[in-house]
Amino acid sequence: MFRFEGMKNLESLIKTYKNFPKQGIAFKDVLGIIQDAEVFRELILKMASNNIVKNSEAIISIEARGFIFGSAISFQASKPMLVARKPGKLPGELIQEKYNLEYGEDSLYIQKEAIKKFNSYLIIDDILATGGTAQCVANLIYKNGSDVSGLLTVVELIDLDGRSKFDFPVESILKI
Repeated sequence: MFRFEGMKNLESLIKTYKNFPKQGIAFKDVLGIIQDAEVFRELILKMASNNIVKNSEAIISIEARGFIFGSAISFQASKPMLVARKPGKLPGELIQEKYNLEYGEDSLYIQKEAIKKFNSYLIIDDILATGGTAQCVANLIYKNGSDVSGLLTVVELIDLDGRSKFDFPVESILKI
């Protein structure tokens, strides 16, 4: 279990909501982390100093909580950031990929013009569960002919074994 030096346990800031968004799902809510400014700051500094951040040209953050962590890491690491968004949220010419969630199906979009600018991307999200969302973004990156330098998440749900889907480095601050 990851602990910040001299601070509260990171896991204590994550709430679990049973049967959300549907029956049988135990939703992990990481928003408590951003409500504690000291913990959030220390977390972002730790994540931004990770080698997979340094080894990427740019960051792609996943809607919606991934945007919070991705933008702060992007700022701290001086890396450009793109966004992977749900349908109807981005203008311009888009590339799209469908994916499965633990509780349904969805799709993500990235602006085609933006993704052409860089050759290697780090994917950032709040939680790694089954890996479907991150794999969707990786597929979009690969469709562009670019590389995935890694996946960086705040929390990894180890029982769901999402990391086994990937052939690139995966770093998670907290594994529960």
